[in-house]
Amino acid sequence: MAFARSDFWQRDDDESALLRSFWRKLARVVAQVPFAEDLLAAYYCALDRDTPLYVKSTLIAAIAYFVMPADAIPDMLPVIGFSDDAAVVATALKLVTDHMRPAHRAAAKVRLAELNAGD
Repeated sequence: MAFARSDFWQRDDDESALLRSFWRKLARVVAQVPFAEDLLAAYYCALDRDTPLYVKSTLIAAIAYFVMPADAIPDMLPVIGFSDDAAVVATALKLVTDHMRPAHRAAAKVRLAELNAGD
């Protein structure tokens, strides 16, 4: 996972509450979220130092919506619970697609495999 070891996106030890919440929720619901890879790619793109501020803002807003316990459609509802989250993430990615690099997608695939393996 060369991207994850790169200096340009490394988190400080003072990881924000949003990012801690993101990892907790993603680990808990990864099997239920069909857009997990896109969400992780958005995460890595948002933390990339080379990503412009407006792109980071868009992606962080989408990640925050995913993390929020109260949203348009409650996540606990079977089948449709994550549909609003998927729509927000898809819209954000569509808006910033030119800034999503192959390294972001590769890192997302690796991390998703780790999460699915029970890391």
